[in-house]
Amino acid sequence: MSAHQSDALPLPDYDQLPAGTVEHRIRSLGSDDVRRLVEYEQAHADRPQVKEILAARLEQLDAGAEPSQGDARAGGPDIPAGTSGGSPVSPAGAAEPEEPLRHGKHEM
Repeated sequence: MSAHQSDALPLPDYDQLPAGTVEHRIRSLGSDDVRRLVEYEQAHADRPQVKEILAARLEQLDAGAEPSQGDARAGGPDIPAGTSGGSPVSPAGAAEPEEPLRHGKHEM
């Protein structure tokens, strides 16, 4: 999946979610959506903790657990409002390089 395809995932800004947040936000997803996240995770960040969380939730769903109420795509405290997932940082905003201090040379 490309970056555009990550927008089609069942969780908004999935790539920026910490593992603990993923664990709670997947509760409302069905097994097909969780499988999509597993495939995406394996192909991209491949975070061991997140893969364990997703695998455990798949086991629960396969054993008969039902998705909880709620909307996984809804914003929350873990997804700041108005973010696009990109960074506002650019090389244009970088500080000008300075000559490093050398032995015997000091700032005044």
